[in-house]
Order: sequence, then C-alpha cells, then structure tokens
Amino acid sequence: MDIKTSEWNGFKRLDFKFEDRDCILICPDKACEGNKWLYKTEYFDAFPAFEIEMVKRGYHIAHMQNKTRMCPQEDTDARPRFCEFLKENFNLNSKCALVGMSCGGMQAVYFTAKYPQYVACAYLDAPVMNYLSWPFALGIGEDDSSAEFIKNMGMDLSEMLNFRNHPIDQKEALLKTGVPIMLVAGDSDKTVPFCENGQLLWDYYKQNGAEIEVIVKPDCDHHPHGLEDSTPLINFVEKYY
Repeated sequence: MDIKTSEWNGFKRLDFKFEDRDCILICPDKACEGNKWLYKTEYFDAFPAFEIEMVKRGYHIAHMQNKTRMCPQEDTDARPRFCEFLKENFNLNSKCALVGMSCGGMQAVYFTAKYPQYVACAYLDAPVMNYLSWPFALGIGEDDSSAEFIKNMGMDLSEMLNFRNHPIDQKEALLKTGVPIMLVAGDSDKTVPFCENGQLLWDYYKQNGAEIEVIVKPDCDHHPHGLEDSTPLINFVEKYY
C-alpha cells in the first residue's frame, strides 16, 4: 500500500487509496486504549475543532472519499469494508464514532441503520434527513441543489415525490439499532432547516420514548457546524465508546 505522510493540525496525516478512493487517517501521538477512532463521513476539513480535541485524547480520525455527497447505495456499502480495512491494516477498533455534518449526517444515518455493528455512537450535525427539504428546497430552505442530486443520483423531482427511502425513513431501523445519537443543529438554518430535518428524527425518538441527546443552537444558521465548546461532544463519545 502506497502511503503519503504529512501533517494535519500538528498531527501525522496518512493519505492512501482504498478501492480506488482517496482516504485520510489522522494519527494521535499516543493511541487511546482500544485504538478508538472517529469516522468523519464528509467535508473532512470543515469545522475540525472537535476532531482535533479527540486526536489530543488519543483517537484516530478517518475519512474515505465518497462517489458523491448525495449518498448512493454504493457509498453506504463501501463503509463496512473500509472499517474492516482500517482494523486489518492499522489495528483500529472494529467500531467507530461517526461524525456526520450536513450531507455527512445523512450518510451516517444510512450507514448506522444498515450496518450498526460498526458504529459505537453517532454525532449528527445539521443532518439532511429529507431530500425534499434539501437538495430540492421544496420547504422553507433557500439552497436548491437539485441539479446536483439529479445528475449524481439519476432521480428527478417527479420520482422524488414518490420516493420512500429518505434518511428520515431510516428512523425505525435507526431506533432499533440502539446506537446512541447526539443531534446538533441551528434553529435558523436556511439551508437544511431544522424543522424539516433533524426535528423529525428528534420527534420520532420522543414519540417512542427513546433517548437522543439534542443541542439546538439559537440564532444559528447552517454554519458554523460544531459547538464553541466541544465538551458536550467529547463527553458524548467518551460515554458511549
């Protein structure tokens, strides 16, 4: 395996290929017990404050390039193979803590619902849960990215109106997994409106008496992701992983 070594925020960064996909692994100075790791599903370099804190605590951070951020089935099905690859080649834990921001949030949902054996816990930040809300912007959202979706997923709006496999449609399977979830979002998100996306998941968990940790940031748009103080996120991962 050809590995390129560089630096990322003061830590060793490894770049390599897996199944012809570009991959990244950030290595701590000293690995924590159990060789635990975060799997950031999309936007690897975006808002990394939380991930940096976790590397300081001995966690690895991994990312695998997706075919498209819209989450085709082939990307979801590649994730368990990537996890097995990291376990075999870098001795990482068989389970990961997922970090899913925006489109990465829906990727984390599909992965957890189908392959929960690889997921210790999932942090979803302003996740896309309803394709009609984003990218089609048929609700109160202002970002119409439907052309990108149609190009990459091969489904137009008329097909989407009868589509029954949105991220939110994984809610029952997701709940049954028992995988702990932390949901973070801004209440003024104009791209992926909380009331049309994350709120739907929160409501379902509440209706079924299930536990989900939620932080709603007042007067916050889609960006910035994360929290000014990452402590709640750190505590969440360390509690369940």
